[in-house]
Amino acid sequence: MEFKQVIVIRKDLNLSIGKTAVQVAHASLAAYARTGKLIKDKWAREGAKKVVLSVNSEAELKELYDKAKHRGLNAVLIKDAGLTEIPPGTTTALALGPEKNEIIDKLTGNLPLLS
Repeated sequence: MEFKQVIVIRKDLNLSIGKTAVQVAHASLAAYARTGKLIKDKWAREGAKKVVLSVNSEAELKELYDKAKHRGLNAVLIKDAGLTEIPPGTTTALALGPEKNEIIDKLTGNLPLLS
């Protein structure tokens, strides 16, 4: 059984590469902190796979979050502190999992990789 974590970033914010990397890190750690020990251990043994995808708007991000929560997935929205590039409270990212690949893929399989 393979596990992964998916981080989804809003492309409409046009964040710098550095800011994007920080938002991905925040999201990954926040979701990891809410994950049970059994899944954490399995995910770590498999190499802690992470995939970064994108959406075009806050509405898309929140819709994905709602779908994930409805399915019982570990899902965390990230809001920026607003100290650098964007206003405080701006929702920037969504972390899903870690969870079984097939469960996450049903929700995110149609999203493009962040480019």
